[in-house]
Amino acid sequence: MDAKANGPTLNAGRVTDGPTNPMVTPLLTDLYQFTMAYAYWKAGKHNDRAVFDLYFRKNPFGGEFTVFAGLEECIKLIANFKLTEEEISFICISLPGSCEEGFVSYLRNIDCSDVEVYAISEGTVVFPKVPLLRVEGPVAVVQLLETPVLNLVNFASLVATNAARHRLVAGKSKMLLEFGLRRAQGPDGAISASKYCYIGGFDATSNVAAGRLFGIPLRGTHSHAFVSSFMSPDEILDRSLSSSDGSSTCEDFVSLVQSWISKVQWSKSLSGIFGETNQSELAAFMSYALAFPNNFLALVDTYDVMRSGIPNFCAVALALNDLGYVAKAYTYGKFIFL
Repeated sequence: MDAKANGPTLNAGRVTDGPTNPMVTPLLTDLYQFTMAYAYWKAGKHNDRAVFDLYFRKNPFGGEFTVFAGLEECIKLIANFKLTEEEISFICISLPGSCEEGFVSYLRNIDCSDVEVYAISEGTVVFPKVPLLRVEGPVAVVQLLETPVLNLVNFASLVATNAARHRLVAGKSKMLLEFGLRRAQGPDGAISASKYCYIGGFDATSNVAAGRLFGIPLRGTHSHAFVSSFMSPDEILDRSLSSSDGSSTCEDFVSLVQSWISKVQWSKSLSGIFGETNQSELAAFMSYALAFPNNFLALVDTYDVMRSGIPNFCAVALALNDLGYVAKAYTYGKFIFL
């Protein structure tokens, strides 16, 4: 593996931000890493030079490739690797048997200043048995890095690879949005998934925290709760909407939409496949369009997708089109149609 600069250089005096998740500390490792470190120290081998390669044995999902991710978080961990007094005390009481004072002093001074990292660039397509990371340094130190580095790379690469596979299926012309926050494995799983879906090829996320942390574009729609909160179009008080270029104003957008729903329902070309739509759903769509005419995206499966959701969306989209706006998309379950 060729040695070359990739990401932050761990120079003396340079400050590298800590890991995104504050739970990523030197304690985010297996107990046996600390027992081995103690045994290395006891045998006087703790400063022996060692080289560890991180690689995987087969591609996930039965696929042909993997997207390497998680490197940035590994660098942040290594650059800020330092044990606090509280952490050292916990390690000592957790080790089997007694903990000598000399080892306590060793832990107080341990860091990664003598560790070198060589890596493939994050986001690169990689293959089994090819080292993704090579970590060189004192054996006790690099031993302590094994578990957290695996933790930071494995999930990240899995999500990025899955996202890349979705991108390949969708093609370049489709927009892919990540909406997994509510179903993710806790807050860190959600933040990580948003970040690595973006690395893998998605265009945006619904996760506001991930948008702030990583600069990922944010996109969103409304939920079933918003649709079911309306009873009828009579609830919409402010019905006026200016055209996209500001040259005119439609004083009654609700009436414009209702004229379009009638045309959609009775269009000869549609052979009357759309009947009476849910008016509370239509009211919700109109209200959302009035609030966000440039970014109208509707959830069409609250009631009946084909008999109500789709025709209601079409009526609002056509009314927006009359005023120079373009509806963004509609969502059906987990799928977004652009």
